Amino acid sequence: MNIEQITQPFLKIFPGDFSNSPLPRATPKVLFATTETAGFEQPERIAFNEALSTEIGLGKFEENDVNFLVGSQLPKNIQTYATAYAGHQFGNWAGQLGDGRAIFAGEIINCEGKKTEIQWKGAGETPYSRRADGRAVLRSSVREYLMSEAMHHLGIPTTRALSLSLTGEDVIRDIMYNGNPQYEKGAVVARTADTFLRFGHFEFLFAQGEHKLLQDLLDFTIDNYFPTIVPSNPCKYKDFFETVCRATADLIVEWLRVGFVHGVMNTDNMSILGLTIDYGPYAMMEEYNLNFTPNTTDLPGRRYAFGRQAQIGQWNLWKLANALHPVINDEKFLENSLSNFGVYFSEANNKMLCKKFGFNEFIKEDELFFSNWQSLMQDLEMDHTLFFNQLEQIKADTDVKDHFSPITYTALNEEKLKKLKDFIDQYQYRLRLNSISKAESLELMRTTNPKFILRNYLLYQCIEEISNGNTAMLLKLTQALEKPYQEIFPEFSVKRPPIYDNIAGCSTLSCSS
Repeated sequence: MNIEQITQPFLKIFPGDFSNSPLPRATPKVLFATTETAGFEQPERIAFNEALSTEIGLGKFEENDVNFLVGSQLPKNIQTYATAYAGHQFGNWAGQLGDGRAIFAGEIINCEGKKTEIQWKGAGETPYSRRADGRAVLRSSVREYLMSEAMHHLGIPTTRALSLSLTGEDVIRDIMYNGNPQYEKGAVVARTADTFLRFGHFEFLFAQGEHKLLQDLLDFTIDNYFPTIVPSNPCKYKDFFETVCRATADLIVEWLRVGFVHGVMNTDNMSILGLTIDYGPYAMMEEYNLNFTPNTTDLPGRRYAFGRQAQIGQWNLWKLANALHPVINDEKFLENSLSNFGVYFSEANNKMLCKKFGFNEFIKEDELFFSNWQSLMQDLEMDHTLFFNQLEQIKADTDVKDHFSPITYTALNEEKLKKLKDFIDQYQYRLRLNSISKAESLELMRTTNPKFILRNYLLYQCIEEISNGNTAMLLKLTQALEKPYQEIFPEFSVKRPPIYDNIAGCSTLSCSS
């Protein structure tokens, strides 16, 4: 790999702490702290994303590159560092946070001039680890490696996974925070993004009153990652905020399209580019439930439930607006932009739902139709993904009960069956109002509704197999996620088997996941 091409422009532009000390501490008035990686002696590569490596300019993997994949034995051109940011966690101000389990290698530029940041997750302690060890376990690393790539192939903005490697050491974790710590295999994910900048980076500077540095970071972000904004435009900061609002709304619409629930939408987990970032206690929703959260930490209030993600996205944008106010200095503009978020999101979400149902455009009656659909899905506990797959195959003579019973998580009694039949009648009537052909309607559905989603029980199975030295399922899942709109492996297109209903890592996850 072209490791020697990696640079660290962030270190040259912004103030930082160059002490290399991993001791947990506050780092005021700086945006990063240099830190050394753990230096694992016996790393083992499990998976390497060669297509991504080639795309970003790193090139092909050679056997002696395995050390780089875990951040060990690095060349002199790489000065590793972690960035400082702050954030609101579960609605409360948490103060300084920072990259506690992520360490940056730096930036690489491909032959087309595209910049990509590279970092390791789980490569060691940083000043922002908050008394943790900075390591990651195989369980969480497999989940991030596979799901970030699954989201990419679904067409959803996301960070990407470059590699998955074992570190050769064991790490102790209490997965459910219930006093039962156990040793698990340590692992590192090398991941990439255009930038890993978050809302929290701007909150960090605002909280310290570093308004000049805040403006410098805004200028850097606009110049490097927002090509549609003219740097000399006096309205560039306003354009920036509006762009971030739209990108955030678009991202959440895409999450709702495929049933993705992030699980922990703190402001420090919100990408400034509208990328899905930090894959922890996430889930692809199976039985439809607007109140579903996969995060056990979130269960008391369900703040980050599936149906609340847009609301939380807007709340997080309010916090970003507050942080940017010293530079933008226009309260009315910020308030209008935030108010417009709801309008923009609603329109985008309606367009998305129309595509899922095969409607060529949104009409007034669709608002009630979509509301009835949500009620039906929750009452009948329908599998979100499989429902649309079955809907594509519905015909005039289809036995509704036989057709939909295999994708419900509850029995279809007489009352529920009637509700389903009535809805199917409404749907077929609505289809007749389309101004496109049946074939065009079906194609719209097939390109919008995935056949394959990476369900938590499949990840659980995969993690168990890898722990036992078998990577067959990892390869199989990788094949499936690369073509999610095709049914490559029919055995994956089924609802969650009952045996996985109450297993940690399948239906319930912690922030340690």
